[in-house]
Amino acid sequence: MQKFLKLCLVGASLLTLQACGIYSFTGADTGDAESFQVNLFQNTASLVEPGIERSFTNALQDRIQNQTSLSLTNTGGDLVYEGEITQYYIAPMTATSSNTAAENRLTIAVNVRFYNNLDPEKDFEKQFSFYWDYPANQQLVGSTLDTALDEIFLRLTQDVFNASLTNW
Repeated sequence: MQKFLKLCLVGASLLTLQACGIYSFTGADTGDAESFQVNLFQNTASLVEPGIERSFTNALQDRIQNQTSLSLTNTGGDLVYEGEITQYYIAPMTATSSNTAAENRLTIAVNVRFYNNLDPEKDFEKQFSFYWDYPANQQLVGSTLDTALDEIFLRLTQDVFNASLTNW
Protein backbone atom coordinates (compact mmCIF):
# COMPACT_ATOMS: atom_id res chain seq x y z
CA MET A 1 0.00 0.00 0.00
CA GLN A 2 2.84 2.42 0.83
CA LYS A 3 4.45 1.75 -2.53
CA PHE A 4 1.18 2.59 -4.24
CA LEU A 5 0.88 5.87 -2.29
CA LYS A 6 4.47 6.81 -3.11
CA LEU A 7 3.88 6.04 -6.77
CA CYS A 8 0.74 8.21 -6.77
CA LEU A 9 2.62 11.04 -5.07
CA VAL A 10 5.44 10.89 -7.63
CA GLY A 11 2.93 10.81 -10.47
CA ALA A 12 1.02 13.80 -9.11
CA SER A 13 4.29 15.71 -8.71
CA LEU A 14 5.29 15.02 -12.30
CA LEU A 15 1.89 16.12 -13.57
CA THR A 16 2.13 19.32 -11.56
CA LEU A 17 5.58 20.11 -12.95
CA GLN A 18 4.44 19.27 -16.48
CA ALA A 19 1.50 21.69 -16.11
CA CYS A 20 3.98 24.54 -15.55
CA GLY A 21 4.85 24.23 -19.25
CA ILE A 22 6.68 27.25 -20.67
CA TYR A 23 6.50 29.30 -17.51
CA SER A 24 9.36 29.66 -15.10
CA PHE A 25 9.57 30.43 -11.40
CA THR A 26 10.37 34.04 -12.34
CA GLY A 27 7.06 34.42 -14.17
CA ALA A 28 8.73 34.48 -17.58
CA ASP A 29 6.73 33.35 -20.58
CA THR A 30 9.16 32.62 -23.41
CA GLY A 31 6.58 30.88 -25.59
CA ASP A 32 8.29 28.70 -28.19
CA ALA A 33 11.43 30.85 -28.17
CA GLU A 34 14.72 29.04 -27.76
CA SER A 35 17.19 31.88 -28.23
CA PHE A 36 17.66 35.59 -27.64
CA GLN A 37 20.10 38.27 -28.65
CA VAL A 38 20.94 41.60 -27.11
CA ASN A 39 22.51 44.03 -29.54
CA LEU A 40 24.90 46.63 -28.14
CA PHE A 41 22.98 49.55 -26.64
CA GLN A 42 24.61 52.68 -28.08
CA ASN A 43 25.15 55.62 -25.72
CA THR A 44 23.44 58.67 -27.26
CA ALA A 45 23.11 60.64 -24.02
CA SER A 46 24.48 64.18 -24.06
CA LEU A 47 26.70 63.37 -21.04
CA VAL A 48 28.70 60.25 -21.89
CA GLU A 49 30.09 57.92 -19.24
CA PRO A 50 32.56 55.64 -21.04
CA GLY A 51 31.77 51.93 -20.97
CA ILE A 52 28.20 52.02 -19.74
CA GLU A 53 26.84 50.85 -23.09
CA ARG A 54 28.76 47.56 -22.75
CA SER A 55 27.91 47.28 -19.02
CA PHE A 56 24.18 47.72 -19.64
CA THR A 57 24.18 45.30 -22.58
CA ASN A 58 25.96 42.67 -20.46
CA ALA A 59 23.63 43.26 -17.51
CA LEU A 60 20.57 42.68 -19.73
CA GLN A 61 22.11 39.52 -21.22
CA ASP A 62 22.88 38.23 -17.72
CA ARG A 63 19.36 38.98 -16.47
CA ILE A 64 17.71 37.03 -19.30
CA GLN A 65 20.18 34.12 -19.06
CA ASN A 66 19.73 33.87 -15.29
CA GLN A 67 15.93 33.98 -15.35
CA THR A 68 15.14 31.87 -18.43
CA SER A 69 16.42 28.80 -20.21
CA LEU A 70 16.94 30.73 -23.46
CA SER A 71 20.26 30.47 -25.28
CA LEU A 72 22.21 33.64 -26.02
CA THR A 73 23.08 34.14 -29.69
CA ASN A 74 24.74 36.92 -31.68
CA THR A 75 22.39 36.76 -34.67
CA GLY A 76 19.01 35.31 -35.58
CA GLY A 77 17.59 35.20 -32.06
CA ASP A 78 13.93 34.37 -31.55
CA LEU A 79 13.80 37.36 -29.18
CA VAL A 80 15.84 40.48 -29.98
CA TYR A 81 16.64 43.43 -27.69
CA GLU A 82 18.21 46.62 -28.99
CA GLY A 83 18.16 50.31 -28.25
CA GLU A 84 20.05 53.27 -26.87
CA ILE A 85 21.06 54.83 -23.60
CA THR A 86 19.26 58.14 -24.10
CA GLN A 87 19.88 59.92 -20.79
CA TYR A 88 22.69 60.03 -18.27
CA TYR A 89 22.52 63.05 -16.04
CA ILE A 90 23.19 64.25 -12.52
CA ALA A 91 20.91 66.73 -10.78
CA PRO A 92 20.85 68.17 -7.26
CA MET A 93 17.96 66.74 -5.22
CA THR A 94 17.99 68.41 -1.81
CA ALA A 95 19.58 71.60 -0.58
CA THR A 96 21.23 72.60 2.67
CA SER A 97 20.46 75.79 4.59
CA SER A 98 23.36 77.47 2.78
CA ASN A 99 21.75 76.72 -0.62
CA THR A 100 24.20 74.04 -1.63
CA ALA A 101 23.25 70.53 -2.72
CA ALA A 102 22.99 67.98 0.06
CA GLU A 103 22.17 65.12 -2.26
CA ASN A 104 22.56 64.46 -5.98
CA ARG A 105 20.67 62.07 -8.24
CA LEU A 106 22.10 60.10 -11.15
CA THR A 107 19.39 59.20 -13.66
CA ILE A 108 19.82 56.84 -16.59
CA ALA A 109 17.20 56.21 -19.27
CA VAL A 110 17.25 53.60 -22.01
CA ASN A 111 15.07 53.27 -25.07
CA VAL A 112 14.41 49.57 -25.77
CA ARG A 113 13.10 47.95 -28.91
CA PHE A 114 11.97 44.37 -28.34
CA TYR A 115 11.23 42.04 -31.24
CA ASN A 116 9.59 38.66 -30.76
CA ASN A 117 10.26 37.00 -34.11
CA LEU A 118 7.83 34.18 -33.27
CA ASP A 119 4.98 36.44 -32.10
CA PRO A 120 5.30 39.96 -33.56
CA GLU A 121 2.24 41.16 -31.62
CA LYS A 122 4.48 41.24 -28.54
CA ASP A 123 6.98 43.65 -30.14
CA PHE A 124 7.38 47.05 -28.47
CA GLU A 125 9.49 50.16 -28.23
CA LYS A 126 9.54 51.70 -24.78
CA GLN A 127 11.65 53.97 -22.58
CA PHE A 128 12.78 52.86 -19.12
CA SER A 129 14.56 54.98 -16.53
CA PHE A 130 15.78 54.74 -12.98
CA TYR A 131 17.92 56.77 -10.61
CA TRP A 132 20.30 56.55 -7.66
CA ASP A 133 20.76 59.21 -4.98
CA TYR A 134 24.09 59.88 -3.32
CA PRO A 135 25.51 62.52 -0.94
CA ALA A 136 26.64 65.69 -2.69
CA ASN A 137 29.97 65.60 -0.86
CA GLN A 138 30.90 62.39 -2.75
CA GLN A 139 32.30 62.30 -6.25
CA LEU A 140 30.57 59.95 -8.66
CA VAL A 141 33.71 57.93 -9.43
CA GLY A 142 35.21 54.60 -8.43
CA SER A 143 33.16 52.45 -6.08
CA THR A 144 30.45 55.11 -5.76
CA LEU A 145 29.89 55.06 -9.52
CA ASP A 146 30.07 51.24 -9.63
CA THR A 147 27.43 50.98 -6.90
CA ALA A 148 25.19 53.51 -8.66
CA LEU A 149 25.43 51.72 -12.00
CA ASP A 150 24.85 48.31 -10.42
CA GLU A 151 21.69 49.52 -8.66
CA ILE A 152 20.34 51.36 -11.70
CA PHE A 153 21.08 48.52 -14.12
CA LEU A 154 19.54 45.99 -11.73
CA ARG A 155 16.25 47.88 -11.80
CA LEU A 156 16.34 48.74 -15.52
CA THR A 157 17.05 45.18 -16.60
CA GLN A 158 14.29 43.84 -14.34
CA ASP A 159 11.84 46.36 -15.83
CA VAL A 160 12.84 45.39 -19.39
CA PHE A 161 12.59 41.70 -18.50
CA ASN A 162 9.12 42.17 -17.00
CA ALA A 163 7.88 44.20 -19.98
CA SER A 164 9.11 41.66 -22.52
CA LEU A 165 8.66 38.28 -20.85
CA THR A 166 5.96 38.58 -18.19
CA ASN A 167 2.41 39.77 -18.13
CA TRP A 168 2.91 41.94 -15.04
